[in-house]
Amino acid sequence: MQTKINLAFADYSRLIRRMGKDHRLSSTHISLCAALFAAWQKGGYANPFGITRKQLMAYSKIASVATYHKCIRELDEHGYIRYQPSFSPKQESLVYWPNGA
Repeated sequence: MQTKINLAFADYSRLIRRMGKDHRLSSTHISLCAALFAAWQKGGYANPFGITRKQLMAYSKIASVATYHKCIRELDEHGYIRYQPSFSPKQESLVYWPNGA
């Protein structure tokens, strides 16, 4: 399990460096990515992992629902994650880390 965790942190580190070089992204995108990583940890490093908007907005300190939706959509469009919304308040949305993120 320790090796899996070490690999997860190495992948996350590479991902953040890649995001830092991407001119399309802002600090809000990176904050949301950090929140996604925390949710992934909480979920036991499963891929996909479940998330809620409320949880991610709290972790990332994003106050606006519109900003949250814009950023998560753009992370999906730019290939940083694959986002599968549930459209149900009772069911978590799913996020997939792409291979080699």
